[in-house]
Amino acid sequence: MREKILVVDDEKEIADLVALYLENEGFQVYKCYSGPDAIKCISQERLDLAILDIMLPGISGLEICRKIRESHTFPVIMLTAKGEEMDKITGLTLGADDYMTKPFLPLELVARVKAQLRRYKRYNTGGERPGEEDVVTVSGLTLNSRTHECFLNERLLSLTPTEFSILKILCSRRGEVVSAEELFHLIWEDEYYTKNNNTITVHIRHLREKMGDSFENPKYIKTVWGCGYKIEG
Repeated sequence: MREKILVVDDEKEIADLVALYLENEGFQVYKCYSGPDAIKCISQERLDLAILDIMLPGISGLEICRKIRESHTFPVIMLTAKGEEMDKITGLTLGADDYMTKPFLPLELVARVKAQLRRYKRYNTGGERPGEEDVVTVSGLTLNSRTHECFLNERLLSLTPTEFSILKILCSRRGEVVSAEELFHLIWEDEYYTKNNNTITVHIRHLREKMGDSFENPKYIKTVWGCGYKIEG
């Protein structure tokens, strides 16, 4: 069965171009040019991934992302205009998994889509890489890869698939410093990482908020400045 992807952009040329590239890769694509149409599609179709432009008529891409996360876990990729740094951060905080800045290369977007779908499938089927532990416990955290549940001192945390993946990597490599670049490659399995990509930084911030951790003096996810992140156990 072909995977279903929603493409939402009020610039018809962009939506049509993205849809063409995705359809050439065998995906089934639903195109919407406004927020209300996108909301309707989400309610009617069983989607595997959504690509959302932030600036939309009627309902913004950020609002659509928030509505998706109320009841769905499929990946969301945000499209942002150059310089809209706050929108990128807001989108990731609302539960988006990745973002791309316009103008972008369609083939790069296709690569991001494939990487997100691989991670999403692994998350939903419980398929872990060879050698990975099913249950990891460290510093009051317990992560179960089979059920994809995370408990902090017996309190269930509501994590997105990306947040769970980041925490699982850090816990599995307890005591080690893992760079943002390595986390990016391990989770998205592609090469499109640049030094100004703050995707991991925002996800770490959101994880700390959900864990009730301090940014200035974190107890769980420690920042090693200039190097990366670690969890000590």
